[in-house]
Formats: sequence, C-alpha cells, structure tokens
Amino acid sequence: MNPTVASTSGPSDPPPSRSAFEESLWKALRQVIDPELGINIVDLGLIYSVTSLGGVVSITMTVTTPGCPMEHSLVFGVETAVLATPGVRSVQVEVVHDPCWNPSMMTPEARAEAGIR
Repeated sequence: MNPTVASTSGPSDPPPSRSAFEESLWKALRQVIDPELGINIVDLGLIYSVTSLGGVVSITMTVTTPGCPMEHSLVFGVETAVLATPGVRSVQVEVVHDPCWNPSMMTPEARAEAGIR
C-alpha cells in the first residue's frame, strides 16, 4: 500500500494497526449518534469504509433502512465531525444500500445497549 494512503475498514474487521490520523477519523465518527437508536454510527455498523489521501477523506456508509428519514442528518453529522478533525481538507460521503444493514453488523455492545440478542 502506498504510505500516503490511509485505508481502514469497519469495526468488525479492523486493520492490524491504524495510524493516529486514522484513529482520529474513527473517533470523530463515533461522535455521530443515530437519533432514533441513540447509539453511535460506528458501533451500529453503518460505516463501511474510510479512506484518505492527502487530507481528502472518503466514507462509504449506509443507514438502517433505505429511505431512512434521518439519512441527510446522519450524512451532515459525518461531514461535520470529520471536517473538524485536524488534517482533513475535505470529506466525501457515499450512502449505499448494498449490503443492506442488519442488526448483526452492530458491535456486541451496541446490540446489548439496543436490547438485541
């Protein structure tokens, strides 16, 4: 991998080690809370990928259901949180519905908090 490219995957499949910059991006994303469930979007499994090249961050994410009325709010929250991270020049967010989100994508802690077994 080119050392100028930071590439990370979701919390269920973490890379062997993340740079401090990558960790700061994930920390910023954990500040975004799904208003309906009250759980951060990382632990919900809504973030599929985060990549960065020269301060330009690209995020692929989903929402809990296609047509989710909170989609624009969540995207705005992601953009705002990531842009506040030192070293970020811009952010691009793509919302996808394949794969479709399901509760098995949540961390065990998020499932417990939501009362899902």
